[in-house]
Amino acid sequence: MQAVTQATMEFMKEYRTPLICGFVIVAVLPLIVGYVVLVERKIMADMQARLGPMRVGPHGLLQPIADAVKLLIKEDIIPDDADKLVFWLAPVLSVGAALLAIAGLAIGPAFQIAQGINIGILFVVGVSAMGIFGIVLGGWASNSHYSLIGALRSSAQLVSYETAAGMALVCGLLFAGTLNITSIVQAQYDQGIWFGLLAPVAFFVYLVASIAETNRAPFDLPEAESELVAGYMTEFSGFRWSLYFLAEYTNMIVVASVATTLFLGGWLRPFPRTHWLTWKSTGMDFFDFLPALLMVVVGAYCLARTPKQPVRVQQLFMLAVAGMCFAAAAVLAAPVIVPFVKPSLAAAVKPLYEGIHGGFWFICKVGLYIYFFMWVRFTLPRYRFDQLMRLGWHFLIPLSIINVLLIGIAMIIGSYYHLNGWWLLLATIPASIIALIIALFILALEQKGQPQKAAGAAPDSYA
Repeated sequence: MQAVTQATMEFMKEYRTPLICGFVIVAVLPLIVGYVVLVERKIMADMQARLGPMRVGPHGLLQPIADAVKLLIKEDIIPDDADKLVFWLAPVLSVGAALLAIAGLAIGPAFQIAQGINIGILFVVGVSAMGIFGIVLGGWASNSHYSLIGALRSSAQLVSYETAAGMALVCGLLFAGTLNITSIVQAQYDQGIWFGLLAPVAFFVYLVASIAETNRAPFDLPEAESELVAGYMTEFSGFRWSLYFLAEYTNMIVVASVATTLFLGGWLRPFPRTHWLTWKSTGMDFFDFLPALLMVVVGAYCLARTPKQPVRVQQLFMLAVAGMCFAAAAVLAAPVIVPFVKPSLAAAVKPLYEGIHGGFWFICKVGLYIYFFMWVRFTLPRYRFDQLMRLGWHFLIPLSIINVLLIGIAMIIGSYYHLNGWWLLLATIPASIIALIIALFILALEQKGQPQKAAGAAPDSYA
């Protein structure tokens, strides 16, 4: 017994940091997802000229807590003819794959559970792709036609768009020359340019494919309520139903983090190697002070809105938010001001600066990526399933394959003429334009070759 205890203590001592990070993710991520849902409902309400959730807490901020409690105390119903074991495990598999994929991500240079893993991007993409098994098994175990059709739609959709997304990621990996997440971000720093600018077509393909992979509108065909009665999760209720939505929103964070790491510079600030308005010999410039300034602006806006709140509790809440913004501004400004005041502490403060500011920029980029998901959901109508498949197989996959080939040729030309950084755009931008033209030409030829419907033919009511 003593040997087991000693071995356990040694294990905890060696892997203390990854275990703490994993516990933080499992404990905090559901809360973050709940408030992402609240933000989405608020954005939808703003686009529709209404207020959204306002009843539970100041400005409706306790609504996610109320929703979580409601789902936890709801009756858990399992159909009589369902495969109960698979029915129980399916949503756990989906949310487990989504949470495990986060282990390979790096939220700034100081926060990564699987540190130093040489196949970081491959690990994240491979593990997150396992979430489809939870959807397929959930639809099959429900013993329902609607659920089964939704699961089959989901498997076809994810297989189709995984191919395009994988080929898009290859373009970024060609520029980085490595699968290690930290090395990918460092490569973008060394070249002084984000890979999304060098390969805009690849970034566009991954953006569209990531929307389809996460079953988000306008590609939410596996759960099209108007056709399939909520699709693969028709028979799920209460807590199990919430696990599927937790997996969906966690996958949104995963694909946004992968896109940020590979195409948007990761935790690097804009123009990481450009120094404008540099102060003294510290090397700090305007962009280093920008995060603190942004938080000050948000805090000042909250103070200005405080007297306009109709209820006392809402006024107190706005004051509290303003105070938190000013506190965050102080934390963000401290690593910049300390070397400015006392240059001898610059080396000691640098890791703190990289961790805090890197996390800030990474979270901002991921937030903007997820906001684009929401904006598309409330703007574009849902695709038909045949349109969804045609977009994936007839346009995105040919475009991504041609783009990879031409980007490879552009890199060979760039290395021959010693093009690097922004100068490499001279080779990659023409390659991206040519790839887009060829893909559009192939799509036009394919549509031209399709048989035209007769003028007097009866319309297809299903389509």
